[in-house]
Amino acid sequence: MGHIIIEGIVGCFILLIGCVIGICNGPAGLVFMYEKEVQDRVVEKGIITRELINRNKHLFLIFCSIPYFVFPLIAVYGINGADGFTDGFIQLTVISLISGLFDRLFIDWYWVGKTKTWIIPGTEDLMPYIYGKSLIIKWVSTLIGTPVISAALAGIMSLILK
Repeated sequence: MGHIIIEGIVGCFILLIGCVIGICNGPAGLVFMYEKEVQDRVVEKGIITRELINRNKHLFLIFCSIPYFVFPLIAVYGINGADGFTDGFIQLTVISLISGLFDRLFIDWYWVGKTKTWIIPGTEDLMPYIYGKSLIIKWVSTLIGTPVISAALAGIMSLILK
């Protein structure tokens, strides 16, 4: 079980590195993760363009999100040698929940919500940047969506590896 915890921590680092690189020139680099009102404001203020927001979103998807979701599959089936649905489902769920909870608690609640790192000048009146419906969706997707997606992936992998 220790290696699964370590793999979960690796997932956390994949996400953390993606965020650090994404905001290296300022938090507007990842403004696509903010509420629409914040995105509209930074475009209106000329801090960033819609085109650059879309470009950054696609780059984040390619270089962070895809590795973030592919790594658990490689870890569970390639490194750990999971066999069958149950073993794969449990490992995928644990790894993904570790990194998902890291995202909700460290990145969203603490780093974005409690530090000045993610504040975009001129949008302070729109804080907190993650609230209401978005916050609920993020928590539901982490706590309920993670096991559902893990079950689907484990089912697919168990069929492929028969």
